[in-house]
Amino acid sequence: MRFYLGLDFGTSGARAIAIDEREKSCWEGRSAFNTSENWVAVWQETLWGLLSQIPLSIRREMAAIAIDGTSSTVLLCDEKGQAIADPLLYNDPRGEEVREKIADISPPDSVVRSATSSLAKLLWWEKEGLCDRSVYLLHQADWLGFQLHGKLGISDYHNGLKLGYDVEGLCYPDWLAGLPLRRLYPRIVAPGTPIGEVREEICDRWEFPRDCWVCAGTTDSIAAFLASGATQPGDAVTSLGSTLVLKLLSTTRIEEARSGIYSHRLGDLWLTGGASNTGGAVLQHFFSEEALQDLSQQIDGDRESPLQYYPLLQQGERFPINAPDLQPQLEPRPENPIDFLRGLLESMARIEAMGYQRLQDLGGTPLKQAYSAGGGAKNSQWTTIRQRHLCVPMTPSRHLEAAFGTALLAKRGRNNHLSITNNG
Repeated sequence: MRFYLGLDFGTSGARAIAIDEREKSCWEGRSAFNTSENWVAVWQETLWGLLSQIPLSIRREMAAIAIDGTSSTVLLCDEKGQAIADPLLYNDPRGEEVREKIADISPPDSVVRSATSSLAKLLWWEKEGLCDRSVYLLHQADWLGFQLHGKLGISDYHNGLKLGYDVEGLCYPDWLAGLPLRRLYPRIVAPGTPIGEVREEICDRWEFPRDCWVCAGTTDSIAAFLASGATQPGDAVTSLGSTLVLKLLSTTRIEEARSGIYSHRLGDLWLTGGASNTGGAVLQHFFSEEALQDLSQQIDGDRESPLQYYPLLQQGERFPINAPDLQPQLEPRPENPIDFLRGLLESMARIEAMGYQRLQDLGGTPLKQAYSAGGGAKNSQWTTIRQRHLCVPMTPSRHLEAAFGTALLAKRGRNNHLSITNNG
């Protein structure tokens, strides 16, 4: 029996899942980040710690490994893969200082126009003079993969999207390829592509077999989608986390930068979506975890709430409406906390339905089935409310952990590679 390992590096920690040939989860592990003072050291220590947790019987039969990381978390490295400066994390906004330059060189609806894009961070580093002594720009997943296979300058087109890589033409576009920073760009391959066998010293230390391959990774949000089980056009996954993130599998590509809508390539299809600022963070602002569970159980999800909220914690929304000046709408607030919570959940369900309608209005494949991910997926009353608004089957995700999706990527990537090699 061979096994396949998925490693998910998120915002507060990392998780690992090993699956077998039947794609059944055989082992799971996790590790919280214990500091944020030196992210490179934290990531490396966490990686080694997770590998140490894996039972020896599984390590000895490991066939492939893949890693996902947070989108647009990047670092500059020298020729040996050592970080030149502290990594810039997914939500680092300092790229705002170079947005005018990006607007001058990039297409109007390009996803790189966000202040937190990989390209924005790279141009900020250029402005600070750090690119002159750098050799590689790597995403978090790229750098972690390098720790295992030892090859530098390779990324996948999911992580490459926010650098400006053309995921339709599978190349760097002319406007990007012509920049002086071109020498730092990674070579882009399809997610799941086997890059190299695990380094000899890693095999010796953890007793991995010599034929264990490390495959190109993906982003954490794409990994979560892969874990859901959604595969057909019209399938969608709503991530009910601190924010409300919608992803729709579509036959057509959609880009609308001002609303934060963009599309990832997923084989021959497009994973298009956007993120609302509403979500679980609003719920946690008003209710403890215990109160949310207790009050939710007392809600009749089949009865519509008359309360019309737009639940935000601060001004501004991008999707499904682009309204930077939109103020939180949380009044009137009933005395009964059950009614207040029901109004919040009902309003978030309306926003979710608006989001999928917006994607369809822009040309996306009509919604046929919705999967749920994130902590809110466990709230059955919220699911009932959402189904009233979406009017499509609500399907439990195959697995709620992104690491499971990354393990699937490792398995399918290696097996596809072997199939092509054997038939070639």
